[in-house]
Amino acid sequence: MTGARDGDAPADLRLTSAEWSMWQAFRNGSTCDLSSGEPSRDDPHGQHLWGPERRVRARVVALLLLDGPPAQPGRVSGLKLTGAYITDTLDLAGGTIKPFVELRDCRFEAEVLLPESRFTTLRMVNCAIPRLEAARLHTEGDLHLPRCVVHSGIRLTDAHIGTDLMLNQVVVHKDRQGRSIMADGMTVAQDLQAEMLESYGELSLRGATVGVSLSLRGSHLSNPFGRRALNAPQLTVERTLYLTAAGLANSPFSSGATPPYGITHTPARGTRMQRFECEGGVRLDDGRFGDAVDLEHARFIMESDQELSLRRIQTPELRFLGERPQRGRVILSGARVVNLVDKSASWPGLGGLMMAGFSYETLIPRGHFPLALRLQWVAAATPEYAPEPYEMLAASLRAMGEDADAREVLLAKQRRRRETLPLAAKTWGFLQDWTVAYGYRPGRATVWMAILWAIGTAYFASNPPPPLKHDEAPPWNPYLYSLDLLLPVIDLYQGGAWKPGGAAQWVAAVMIMAGWVLATTVATGASRLLRRQ
Repeated sequence: MTGARDGDAPADLRLTSAEWSMWQAFRNGSTCDLSSGEPSRDDPHGQHLWGPERRVRARVVALLLLDGPPAQPGRVSGLKLTGAYITDTLDLAGGTIKPFVELRDCRFEAEVLLPESRFTTLRMVNCAIPRLEAARLHTEGDLHLPRCVVHSGIRLTDAHIGTDLMLNQVVVHKDRQGRSIMADGMTVAQDLQAEMLESYGELSLRGATVGVSLSLRGSHLSNPFGRRALNAPQLTVERTLYLTAAGLANSPFSSGATPPYGITHTPARGTRMQRFECEGGVRLDDGRFGDAVDLEHARFIMESDQELSLRRIQTPELRFLGERPQRGRVILSGARVVNLVDKSASWPGLGGLMMAGFSYETLIPRGHFPLALRLQWVAAATPEYAPEPYEMLAASLRAMGEDADAREVLLAKQRRRRETLPLAAKTWGFLQDWTVAYGYRPGRATVWMAILWAIGTAYFASNPPPPLKHDEAPPWNPYLYSLDLLLPVIDLYQGGAWKPGGAAQWVAAVMIMAGWVLATTVATGASRLLRRQ
């Protein structure tokens, strides 16, 4: 490599004019632009053939990056290449690449091999790549792949990205295993931007870690070849996971430019939106999200056997504000959130929602979400009776000061439970519901006591019982006598002084039993009120 150390390429390389231009641009850190200037011909994803004036051999590129010539005095070497057709396989596996690398509008003849290689910063913008193999890749800075088209998958398993990973507007198709992006165990120190991504296959992020936020705004994920379009169990995102819409009009992307951090502003009113859309199942089980999981305007298109699975996730806020899935199931079993921000129109119907063990503290409904619809939400999640969702909803409402609504929820729980009981218990349940609403409406018990008191007073006023002992009986008072029968604890010295017989005896017995039931119910309701206060 003597020639290279002197700054010139080895003679046996026999550089073409395009390669010689690239070599010299590398030494002075300038851009080597091999494009023709005609947009239709310069499109790396188009049908136009690129001639020898734009072709550079992959081994020459590898030589520059792994053992390139020294920079010219006062310059910093770097590979900045635009509009090139890189022939053969670019193999940098296991290499350490110190120069800055930026490839724009380039076309690769064969796959790019970067496993176990180390870069400072690598940018490949709007390139056509058959396949990108980069398992255990390590970068000190960014890895940018915006607007690239990858025909047979990207592999970033166990890769470590020192700052940001950008996959904005990437179009990536599946590999032979049906995966579009394989990034299990990947670590991104800052943001992972994959906005307006088009993925045709499984996007796998099992056990991945993102140091700030993960954005899939406006992306389209589709996997008709398997069960899941997004497979990311045990994903850790220190801040927010965005599966939301992206603004198109007047956005940084509308002109074709890719900003350093994608779309970060809130679209103005009237902006045309591109929603996040996922065709296939989603698995986010056991994920940890430091700020929120945001599903606003998201659309999930699933088959009957597919799931939007959020089992055991932990996050301070879940924003379930997307479009209602027509098929498949939403699973929240074991999930733990603080704030649940949702809309009634976003949740699936009966049999489409499972949330056993789902815990939340505060409900923040967006739009019209009355208690009747909230009870339908719980019923949809419990095709078979389960008390936990009702108790969780009641606890949340009580913590928000909605005591009356909390009692309605617990009453609904008892009514659902009654459906599972045998006939005798079900009959008793109907009686409890009709009379005292299982004790959750104590005012109704008071009304029943007043009615029974009036009926008893009227009956015994016209049918007074004889005294038990004529010389010891108090003055007859049908009001006090009826009240003494109804009150099971307080003794008004009336019930034991008279001896009803015949029908009067049955009336007295019914009033005593009804008084025990109703008075107990009133006492229970009062104790609940005192405990809440």
